[in-house]
Amino acid sequence: MAGHTYFEKGPITKVEPKINEKRHGRQIGIMGGTFNPVHLAHLVAAEQAMTKLKLDEVWFIPDNIPPHKNAPLTSARDRAAMLNLATRDNPKFRVKLLELFRGGISYTVDTLRYLKKEAPENDYYLIMGSDQVNSFHTWKDPDEIAKMATLVGIRRPGYPQDPHYPMIWVDAPDMRLSSTAIRLSVKTGTSIRYLVPEDVRKYIEEKGLYLD
Repeated sequence: MAGHTYFEKGPITKVEPKINEKRHGRQIGIMGGTFNPVHLAHLVAAEQAMTKLKLDEVWFIPDNIPPHKNAPLTSARDRAAMLNLATRDNPKFRVKLLELFRGGISYTVDTLRYLKKEAPENDYYLIMGSDQVNSFHTWKDPDEIAKMATLVGIRRPGYPQDPHYPMIWVDAPDMRLSSTAIRLSVKTGTSIRYLVPEDVRKYIEEKGLYLD
């Protein structure tokens, strides 16, 4: 589907892709993370932020190496493939592989610098879950991030929030899903049907992911 980036067979070419977008200002939501795997709470949060803030698109940008997590990652190819499967039926959801192509540790500030350089006319909205909101002040160069993007927090009922920066809050259904719990469910033989998109569930099963 147009707007989605797929890995072809063979090694990933280490070339920074260009943002081939029309040159007029748009409102773009950014969702980062390992997406290991992507699940329904990711998609619900993106949809709620997009509709309530009237964003033109939401871009899902998977980490190459996350700076704050130590758990082993499924391959970049598999994580990108699952994201494409999860988002392909929504024309306003796009998968961008900037951080995978850049390599190394994935810092949000580096991605936003690149996006602002390539398309300075766009306005970017960084969409964060509750745990990301509370840890945002520990990220690399949070002051600069807050200048380049509007910060958007997905509010979780009953979850204590302690933002250190101005935040737009978006209410979303309380779906207490985590990629960690889904990986554990797969490993222990527990069903993940209705926790991830069906195409993602089938992909995990066909590829034998998260069994070790």
